[in-house]
Amino acid sequence: MSRGSQRGAPATGSTASHHDEEVLGKAYDARLMKRVWRYVLPHRRLVAFSILYLLLVSAAQLAQPWLLKQAIDGPIAHRDPAGLVWIVAAFAAMLLAEFGFRFAQVYYLEKTGQCVVQDLRVEVYQHLQSLSSAFFDRNPVGRLVTRVTTDVETLSEIFSSGVVTLAGDCVKLVGILVILLWMDVRLALLTITVLPLLGVVAFFFRIRIRDAFRTVRERIARMNAYLQETLTGMPVVQLFQRERANDAEFQQINRSHRDADLLSVTYDSIFSSVIELVGTLSVAMIIWYGGGRVLSAAITFGTLVAFLEYAQKFFGPIKELGGYYSVMQSAMASSERIFALLDTRSEVVSPERPKAVPARAGHPTGEVVFDNVRFAYQGGHEVLSGLSFAIRPGEKVAIVGSTGAGKSTIVRLLIRLYDIQGGSIRIDGIDIREMDLKLLRRRVGVVLQDHFLFSGTLASNIGLGDPSISRARIEAAAVAVRADRFIRTLPLGYDDDVRERGGNFSVGQKQLISFARALAFDPPVLVLDEATASVDSQTEMELQAALHTLMAGRTSLVIAHRLSTIRESDRILVLHRGMVREEGSHDELLARGGVYRMLHRLQFQQPETPAST
Repeated sequence: MSRGSQRGAPATGSTASHHDEEVLGKAYDARLMKRVWRYVLPHRRLVAFSILYLLLVSAAQLAQPWLLKQAIDGPIAHRDPAGLVWIVAAFAAMLLAEFGFRFAQVYYLEKTGQCVVQDLRVEVYQHLQSLSSAFFDRNPVGRLVTRVTTDVETLSEIFSSGVVTLAGDCVKLVGILVILLWMDVRLALLTITVLPLLGVVAFFFRIRIRDAFRTVRERIARMNAYLQETLTGMPVVQLFQRERANDAEFQQINRSHRDADLLSVTYDSIFSSVIELVGTLSVAMIIWYGGGRVLSAAITFGTLVAFLEYAQKFFGPIKELGGYYSVMQSAMASSERIFALLDTRSEVVSPERPKAVPARAGHPTGEVVFDNVRFAYQGGHEVLSGLSFAIRPGEKVAIVGSTGAGKSTIVRLLIRLYDIQGGSIRIDGIDIREMDLKLLRRRVGVVLQDHFLFSGTLASNIGLGDPSISRARIEAAAVAVRADRFIRTLPLGYDDDVRERGGNFSVGQKQLISFARALAFDPPVLVLDEATASVDSQTEMELQAALHTLMAGRTSLVIAHRLSTIRESDRILVLHRGMVREEGSHDELLARGGVYRMLHRLQFQQPETPAST
């Protein structure tokens, strides 16, 4: 597998992303298995039990043909019914033992796999939460979901259908060969003469099954990507009546998947048939040669029957060879993708020795300073070019500017979703890169235009499960921003369900919930990033009262396109090409006749002449 494709490189096209996602590596990689073993070690007792029962299963299976030999050559040949009873009882005991041991072996094997999956999935999920926003900019959500779900689950097959089962079959094959050689060397050598032929057949079909399996995985990835894109954009599909066109595209993708799957089934069927044929020929040779030796009294009839039984058990695991290879290759590919993700380091981390925020008893807090800040997104041009401004504790400052001026970037940098490339950002005199990330983000509350709500209850969406935020504090925050007016009309009030992304609430109601959330966490610095841009003018007027409550006594940074929402700001900063072009109150900026006045004129009336800045 290409390691570069796993390091978060952006996909340049759908075809490339599918191939990067599904390239398969070795069927067995000792380096990866060593890393997987680290997750197995805490459950080594389960592994020991599964191996023990695996050996007992093999022993019970190998004993059955030998008991048949004893029955035929002993009590049956000598017409001894009493002696036959004991052998039949022993044979039945071996069957029951095989059943019981196999149940225990499968149970412990599956339990081991699921315990490993649980531990690994938790680690992957925790690691994803620690990564910076730049990583998520480069990696599609669907791919990351696959890492946590499908890829991790595939690793469990290493235990249920992979290396452990394969090892058990190898032990069984060795045991059969030893028993055959012990019973009759000549007949045993005749039985294993087909092994070179089986090796050639296995090698031939291994390559083709691998390629067919790879194609199936690629087609599945393409289908999943298309479904995700189509379902996400269903309103646009229906609006522009693309149902028939999309149906035709999906049918083509689905047919290609069907054809690839049928090809893999064809190869697997041919491989199994060839193995069956070789096994049947081997049995025929055993009957031909062994029958002659029975007639010449070189071996007993019971020995011939036992040979036939052992031959059947010998070729069974070989038939599954193609399946083992596919399972192991898939598991190795998944493990490489998972460990490549776990090896990805976050670009934004807390310092090893973060500075403590000094207590300022009796002094206002929340001072924000941008000092000659320079920043560019990866591979892009510079968004902020030496940006400098200062916001005093408790001051309400608005930032305006045209699209692309860098307004939302300021928010992302202030809470360290990204790190700056030059200059410094300080809160209460401390560079944010020297602060603990959790403490920083606790001190800066952000209300976004896209007010995200989680599935759960209204109370859980306001408190977000923080143990320090009591139910009384949640309700007080909702009352303060006037969200309780609609909450109390709900059947269960604060315990009413919130559907996915808050689909059962209006835009204004979701915004009030996000206001209550910010107030409940009580941050000294508040950032409103287009917090009322998605609502109509009437709803915006209703939200203004809640905003006044939310911003009271806090350093507030308001980013807005609607200039009408920032008239009461203490100061307005006008951004242009990543720098502060103008600064002042609403009336001062209008009187100055610069960029702000142009923006105001464009928003409230037709411009007299084309503006150029």
